[in-house]
Amino acid sequence: MKKHKNLLLFSCIILIMIISACNPNRQPFPSFPGSKTTNSSDAIGDQVGYQIIGIDAGAGIMKATRKAIEDYKLTDWTLVEGSSAAMTATLDKAIKNEEPIIITGWTPHWMFSKYDLKYLEDPKKSYGDAEEIHTLARKGLQKDDPTAYQFLDRFEWSSDEMGEMMVAIQAGTDSAVAAKDWAEAHPDRVAEWTKGLKKVNGNTLTLSYVAWDSEIASTNLIKYILETQLGYKVTALQVEAGPMFTGVANGDADATVAAWLPLTHADYWEKYKAKLDDLGPSMTGVKVGLVVPKYVNVDSIQDLQPQAATK
Repeated sequence: MKKHKNLLLFSCIILIMIISACNPNRQPFPSFPGSKTTNSSDAIGDQVGYQIIGIDAGAGIMKATRKAIEDYKLTDWTLVEGSSAAMTATLDKAIKNEEPIIITGWTPHWMFSKYDLKYLEDPKKSYGDAEEIHTLARKGLQKDDPTAYQFLDRFEWSSDEMGEMMVAIQAGTDSAVAAKDWAEAHPDRVAEWTKGLKKVNGNTLTLSYVAWDSEIASTNLIKYILETQLGYKVTALQVEAGPMFTGVANGDADATVAAWLPLTHADYWEKYKAKLDDLGPSMTGVKVGLVVPKYVNVDSIQDLQPQAATK
């Protein structure tokens, strides 16, 4: 009798499962923030815990992101402060697990070569238009050292060219070695920047830069060419953005090829521009904004607004 009861119970369970499977109105299994099965209709805020993963608090992109949060009325969202390395580590972990994530991003950066990423559209222009990376020199450098000044004035390269160096460094190549490898692979570009310049005999030159992957690449390349092609002894000082501008403005450093304008370093530029020579952009078409993996079902910052999920 007990066996018959168990058999009857099992049969009922199977019947219920079959009926449920055939029901077109049945609800899918619930999904949870961060899971691979997250339903695309779920609000993106719920998926990522209403967090935007940022970098160091004083960076210009963080100021722009706080403006974006205000412009788009993202009152429930939190901008998480950290470092560039922590941000990319969090991104890497999320992508390996196919989880949604929103970060503060910029181009050029090696992560765009390694991962399939996209910028969120910014119709309110909280992040402004495309930026440029400028070369700034201390007042008087042109007169004191015309060779260095002219070389720095000529230096300009593309995001793809910089990307080659950044990917190599990210993969473990020492930055100085990556600079040497890039210069040897692009002799025509090096010749273009140094043609006709008078070689010096051990003149000293100090460059300041911020610890961003793009600036590590450009500063190390500049250093290598100045030393091997033009006879300089170069000191590269890695500092925060404020000291980078202060150092060049006060003459403690001779130049920097790491000024992001007009947005990222706008405050520092306004404060020190009277004491600086702007040699123009070393790279154009630079971009900053909010970035997500391409598999994340969101295309605009407007989609982060609470009402976006109910439209």
